[in-house]
Amino acid sequence: KSHSNRPPHPVKPSWVKMSPKEVEELVVNLARKGVPPSKIGVILRDTYGIPLVKLVTGKKINKILEDAGVPMDIPEDLKNLIKKAKIIKRHLETHRKDFHSKRGFLLTLSKIHRLEKYYKRIGRLPKNWKLDLG
Repeated sequence: KSHSNRPPHPVKPSWVKMSPKEVEELVVNLARKGVPPSKIGVILRDTYGIPLVKLVTGKKINKILEDAGVPMDIPEDLKNLIKKAKIIKRHLETHRKDFHSKRGFLLTLSKIHRLEKYYKRIGRLPKNWKLDLG
């Protein structure tokens, strides 16, 4: 499949002139503007030529945001699944006989519940967190 390859060696590339502190500040500023962590990585790669934040700073993007105290209400993967489930639910309200979408909705809910249990177990979500597809 077509995608960019990860750098082969776990060493800071020679063309990256930014210091670890500057990269961390850039990550935090982008996060405060509302950019999700996955998009931050893409922006840093495409705009600033930083292939992997961890090679430059020694920390992953989520760890940088956690250390900086940037609030992450729910993890990004869970947030994306919830968004997908809301879209499918809205579709099913108008197309009640769409059984393929209904199955996709059930599979998406299963993924959400599986992630929910995991994040509650490791403490990334509060124990009383409930799914609301409203």
